[in-house]
Parts: sequence; structure tokens; C-alpha cells
Amino acid sequence: MALCIYQFGPNGKPLFGLIDGDDVIDIEAAGGPATLAAALQLSKSDLEAALGRVKQSDLRTPLAEVILKAPIDWQEVWCAGVTYMRSRDARMEESQAKSVYDIVYEADRPEIFFKGMRFRVAGPGEEIAVRSDSTWDVPEPECALVINSAAEIVGYTIGNDVSSRSIEGENPLYLPQAKVYDKAAALGPVIALASEIENPNDLPIELIIERNGEVGFQGTTNTNQLHRTFDDLVEYLYRDNTHFHGAILMTGTGIVPPSDFTLEAGDEVSITIDGIGTLTNPVVRLQG
Repeated sequence: MALCIYQFGPNGKPLFGLIDGDDVIDIEAAGGPATLAAALQLSKSDLEAALGRVKQSDLRTPLAEVILKAPIDWQEVWCAGVTYMRSRDARMEESQAKSVYDIVYEADRPEIFFKGMRFRVAGPGEEIAVRSDSTWDVPEPECALVINSAAEIVGYTIGNDVSSRSIEGENPLYLPQAKVYDKAAALGPVIALASEIENPNDLPIELIIERNGEVGFQGTTNTNQLHRTFDDLVEYLYRDNTHFHGAILMTGTGIVPPSDFTLEAGDEVSITIDGIGTLTNPVVRLQG
């Protein structure tokens, strides 16, 4: 089973759904929480019980007849950085202040930064963007944690933390501008429930960037290469910080294209994580 946000047709009302096999069930209509935000205010055990009841419903629609949207409503999206050695090396490569990333990689406190809200997040098939004033841009494929208000991990989705390496490389203090702008994130296609993922610490992740119908870059990693645990990242995100509607935390990337590669308008980025699916987005360049 998996959670999703879906709609009928391009102008349909977004609905909160439970995917069961080839069908999707309207959770609210089946007597469950009306929204993802409401679901993430429940404890993990109470949510699982509610979804178990929803699964018995006959209010089913073939999944092929709906459009999946980004699985987010009122949650903040946050990101963790320098959690893989490959990410540390890439940040040191791009930066004029190289030592700061080595220090963060080894420190007790992780790098955690705010990425955006729903209106900045693309869903399956929707556009992601590179900044108009950036010259070196990359996707960052990541396993994203879906966390309830009590700091329990209830599920996993695919995240793309699109980044300007040229802006961040000028100065680490430019990180918000390198990371936070319109269409700079993507999530989806679904939220795989924690109970459905046998071992979240051993999830293969694949990135494919297509350009003009050919593979321009391909890379793989695995969550077993993470330098930090998911629980540790969640603890720091929730420390002295309330997330009443839950939160979504991207956990860092272990795939970084080489320094001579940059995203271009017209590229198509696909990220696959075993047990969750594939998130595909076309790339555009913002106009400033």
C-alpha cells in the first residue's frame, strides 16, 4: 500500500488516496483522515489502523484513470546535506571554502536546511527548473522521509533537490539562493508506507538524465552509503522545532554528475528508488 495525492483530470480537485494494488481509494470518502496533514497528526500506529479500515472500502478507482500529484499539502520540505561521501567531495570540489564541508561531514550536528512549501514543489511529470542566473546546475536524487507531527517516520517518497552549484560554490552563505526558488524541488510519485519497505537502509537509487532522446548522465547509489541514520536526521529536524502538519525531509544525495555536466532546458530527469517507483520531470530555465 502507498499514500498519494491524486485528481481526476488536469483541473480536478486534489484528493488524498490510498493505493492498493491497481486501485486508489479516496481515504476521506472511506472514513479516514481527509488530508495528508490530518493523517500526519495521527500516531503511526493509529494511522496504520485507519488505513487498514480504509482498505476494506469498495470506493475504488483504477489507478490508471487518475493523475498523481506531488504527495504534499501543508508540510514544510527540508533537506539534509553532506550525508554521503560523494556529496561531501562534490561540495568541496565546487566551493571556495572547501574545509567547511569536511567539517560538517564529520560533525555530530548535520547540515539541515529549509527547501520550500507545496507551491515550490513539482509532482510527477511537472516541470523542475534551473535558475536564470546560474551556470552550473544539477538534480539531487534523494530518499525523502515523510514524518508525522510526533517525529515518527511513516513513509518514504522520492525527492529531487535541484541545486545551483555555481551559486553555492561562490560562498556557502549563498546556499538559500542555490536551493530555494520556483520549481526547485520535486516529490513523488507516491509515499510508500514504512510497513511496506523491508529495509530503508538498503534502497538502491538510480538517476537518469535524458537529453535529445539519449542518456546524458546515469548514476546509482544506495541508502546504505549514508553517513548518518534517518533517525538522527529526524531528531535534529524536530529539535526545538514543531511540525504540526508533519514534515518531509530529503536525506541527501550520493549521485553527483561530473563538473563538466550541467542541466539544460529540455532535459528529462528520472529518479527511481526500489519499492517507491520512478519520479520523472522535464527541465526548464527560469527567465529571471
